[in-house]
Amino acid sequence: MKFAVRSRPAPALPGVHGPARLHRRTASLLGRLHPGDVAVLDHLDMDRDTAQALVDADVVAVVNASPMISGRYPNLGPELLVQAGVLVVDRAGPEVFDRLREGTDVRIDGGVVHVGERVVAEGREVSADVVDTEMTRARSGLAAQLESFTHNTTEFLRREQDLLLHGHGIPAVATDVAGRPVVVVVRTPGWEDELRGIRPFVREQRPVLVGVGRGADALVEAGHRPDVVVLTSGADDLPSAAVLRKARDVVVLVERGSPRSAIEHLERLSIRPLRFETTATPEDAALLLASTHEASLIVGVGLHATLTEFLDRRRTGLASTFLTRLKVGPDLVDATALPRLYDGAVRPRHLLGALLAGLVAVAAAISVTPVGQQWVDELAPAISSTTTDLAHDVRGLLP
Repeated sequence: MKFAVRSRPAPALPGVHGPARLHRRTASLLGRLHPGDVAVLDHLDMDRDTAQALVDADVVAVVNASPMISGRYPNLGPELLVQAGVLVVDRAGPEVFDRLREGTDVRIDGGVVHVGERVVAEGREVSADVVDTEMTRARSGLAAQLESFTHNTTEFLRREQDLLLHGHGIPAVATDVAGRPVVVVVRTPGWEDELRGIRPFVREQRPVLVGVGRGADALVEAGHRPDVVVLTSGADDLPSAAVLRKARDVVVLVERGSPRSAIEHLERLSIRPLRFETTATPEDAALLLASTHEASLIVGVGLHATLTEFLDRRRTGLASTFLTRLKVGPDLVDATALPRLYDGAVRPRHLLGALLAGLVAVAAAISVTPVGQQWVDELAPAISSTTTDLAHDVRGLLP
């Protein structure tokens, strides 16, 4: 007689498992990610914004063909990924894109990428200790980066001096900006808290709301309607068409001399964009637009503020940001500081308190005049009688 033998399931192999989503261009990959995916990309010195987008996509692992931290400057992306619990492997090499297919289930263990039993790439697992060590080393390279930045600043000023000094080339918008506060929103990590913190200011002052790229989507998600949207032609992080149609003005940044075809894709959506020929970044263009149109105050939501964040962006646009901040500096306030400066408008309870204080002051002043003394003498017997009757009634209620 044969007895049935129940087979035991094979033990799960160690490591992190998930379907691979791959693209050499990080911006093209971000929009295709789903929770549980393994993001395979080629991104030297990953910045914080990209890392936050990967965390928001809820990926389980990131495999980078290039080093996460090259040592040129202390970029913030790897630290954010590690703190969020995402497995990070870098230096996997460009051949990882030839050995993997989109959607293939992969397993990552100890910096080694497997497909089934086959090893397709070997890299380095980036732990918190690795990040700390390499970030310390990278901070020593800031001097060289600042020297390069100085050169880029000179070149940008040469190209855009008419824009920076005289406001030439900035389009005229239909939105009335002159004399009004302007809130410029960039969708970066922490924008929700910053926008929530200035809610009383937005409700009471009714500023012009400017969304930069997907910052327009952020405004809509927070329950606001963007007045102006500033975006770059051909960018991957464009707001939705529905959001663009809600805005009164859509300003599109294009390179100088670009043909009309650069904005035709928006015109096909029944949107009439305004061309802005400049090499400035979208958020800097938004700040310059608000300043040139004589905004009374500019509040920045999601703008980069610290030196480390500033250098983390790793692009020629650093010069644009630096010179723009010098241009609009007297009018620019960071959203994180605004709640400490703005206490809100006058409310009914404030008026009631002032009224009561005024009545008390008037009564005190009248009481020391002859007429006031006469009123007091006439009211004293009545008050005394009322007090005596009240005391008698209270004693009658006592056992």
